Amino acid sequence: MDLFSDESDNEMYEIGVFDSEGIVDTENRRLYNRINYRSEFSDSEFTYRFRLNKTSVDELLLKITPSLKVISSRNNGISPLHQLLLTLRFYALGTMLLSVADFIGVSKASASRIVHHVSRAIAGLYPQYVKTLSNTQNAFHEIAGFPRILGAIDCTHVPIQSPDSNIGEEYRNRKGIFSMNVQGVCNADLLFMNVVARWPGSAHDATIFNNSRLKMQCEEGLFGNRWLIGDSAYPCTSYLLIPLLNPTSVAENHYNEAHIKTRNTIERCFGVWKRRFPILSLKIRVAMQTTQAIIIATSVLHNICRLNNIRDVDPEVAMPQESGDITYAEGIGQQNHSVRQQLINNYFSV
Repeated sequence: MDLFSDESDNEMYEIGVFDSEGIVDTENRRLYNRINYRSEFSDSEFTYRFRLNKTSVDELLLKITPSLKVISSRNNGISPLHQLLLTLRFYALGTMLLSVADFIGVSKASASRIVHHVSRAIAGLYPQYVKTLSNTQNAFHEIAGFPRILGAIDCTHVPIQSPDSNIGEEYRNRKGIFSMNVQGVCNADLLFMNVVARWPGSAHDATIFNNSRLKMQCEEGLFGNRWLIGDSAYPCTSYLLIPLLNPTSVAENHYNEAHIKTRNTIERCFGVWKRRFPILSLKIRVAMQTTQAIIIATSVLHNICRLNNIRDVDPEVAMPQESGDITYAEGIGQQNHSVRQQLINNYFSV
C-alpha cells in the first residue's frame, strides 16, 4: 500500500516478507519511509548532505534519467530522483551501503544496484564535463609566471577493498594498502581535464601516463607548444616538464620555485575532490567496475560543482593525507632535458 503525507510529501512503501509457502507474512512486513528530501531541506542543508545544490541536481537528473529506470514495478518503485540522491549521499558519506539504504528507504541490495547504475550514468557524462581546455596558459601564468602550461598532472591513490585473492596483490601500493592509482590533470581553476581510473595501486605514475591516450595526444602535437607540468615521478620530455633535482644556478632555482607553485594546483584539486566526496579517501567496498565508475562519476560531479560555484565542503574530520614520497622515473620512458634547459636559459635567467 502507498501512504502519502500531505505535510512533507513523504512516501511510505510496504515491503512484504514471504513465508516458506510463498504467502505474505503480514506480521513481519517492513515499512520503508521514503522522504522527499528536496522539499524537506533548505538549499544549504541539501547541498551539505548531497554535495550538489537543488538546481544542479535537477539539471543532472535530466541528463541521466534516460539511463536510469524504476527498479521495481511494485509499490511504485524507486524514482530516478531517489536513486540519484542515494548515490550522492553514498559519495558524501563514504560509509556502508546499508546506511544510505536506510536513509533513502530501500533495501541494501537495491542500494547496491542503484549506486552501480547511477555511477555509470554520471560517468557517461565524462566527455561533456572533463575535457582539455584551450585557454589554460594565462591563468597558470598568473600563479607564478610559468609560461605556456596546459595542465598540472599527478596521480593519487583511492583506497579499495582487495578485489580478488588472485590479483589482489597488484592493487597493494607501496604503503601496503589496496588502492587504485588514479591519474588526474587539472587547470588553474581546479577543473579536471583528464582522469584515468583503471590502474592498480602498484602501478607507477609514469607507467600510467606512458600508456595513456593523453601521452599519445601530446606526442602528436595536439596541444601545440603547451606543456604539462608534473613531479619527478614522470620523465622529462618536450611536452612534460618536471623539477630539477639539484638546482645550482639562480635561474634553475627560479624555475623550481615557479614549478612547485604552479604544479601545486593538482594537489589542491585532489584535496578539494576528496574532501567533497569522502568515499575517495575511505575504503570503497563495492565491485571493481562500480569502483571505477564512482571515481569517474565523482570527477564529473567535482567539475559540475566548480562550474556552478558550489562552495567547497569543510570536512568535519581530517581526511587522510598522502605522503609526499616520490618514486623517481629514472629509466621509465625517454628523457629529454633540452626543452627544459632552453626554457630556464631563455625565460628564468632574466
